[in-house]
Amino acid sequence: MKAAPFSYRRAATLDEALAAGGETSRFLAGGQSLVPMMNLRLTLADTMIDISGLAELRRSGREGDRVFIGAGVTHAMIEDGRIEDPSRGYLRHVAGGIAFRSVRNRGTLGGSLAHADPAADWPTALLALGAEAVVRGAGGERRLPLTQFQLGLMETALRPDEILVGVTVPVLSDLARWSYRKFCRKSGEFAHSIAAAVCDPRRELAEVVLGAAADKPCRLGRASALLADGARVDPQQLGQVVDEDVRDATGLAASSYEFHLHRTMVVRACAHLREQT
Repeated sequence: MKAAPFSYRRAATLDEALAAGGETSRFLAGGQSLVPMMNLRLTLADTMIDISGLAELRRSGREGDRVFIGAGVTHAMIEDGRIEDPSRGYLRHVAGGIAFRSVRNRGTLGGSLAHADPAADWPTALLALGAEAVVRGAGGERRLPLTQFQLGLMETALRPDEILVGVTVPVLSDLARWSYRKFCRKSGEFAHSIAAAVCDPRRELAEVVLGAAADKPCRLGRASALLADGARVDPQQLGQVVDEDVRDATGLAASSYEFHLHRTMVVRACAHLREQT
């Protein structure tokens, strides 16, 4: 299929893009999700505003004890280490596992977050890292924890006249540990289950997040508390905690294949992280 007719406009500045935005327009960055959806007519737009050339969306740098990463930064830029990785290799690992290299060359971090597909990598990975979305519009700038930015299936807190300009992530200490587990039927496909675990005692960060299991990534509170506790946990106790978390997050029956898949991913991520102590 082909997209419905639309007008195309290439923005020269972020302010120009914001001025052109509205209810019936769409912002185009990498286009790896938006273009296929428009071709299938799942998304319609009167105007396509191209923001892929805006250098201000590809900047990155320190902001105190956090690092700002522009929304226009591609997966490949993160994978190749062309921007600072404050996460002790976590972000590079996640980026390197996204789809195929051709997609990573064009797809952007901001595009993935704004698209808000729960089976995508960045919504889950960045939630576990304690990331914050930086949004700009006519009313100024807003900073939202990802728990407030990601509202549901392909739904975010972005208003029609706003652009996601980037995210901030904490600079992890040398005590930080992380694990990222993803199950796909074959390499490059969307995930059927994602489990991310990040723990940094010095920053009081302990998060376990399950993705590709509900309408948005789910923070697993009991498993996160178990990581924060720091005590040795036997496999049986870990399994019981994860069972409760996955059941609450998904509503799946414990006998179902999907429940077993999600449980296995979370247990493996938590166990791998605990092995690093």
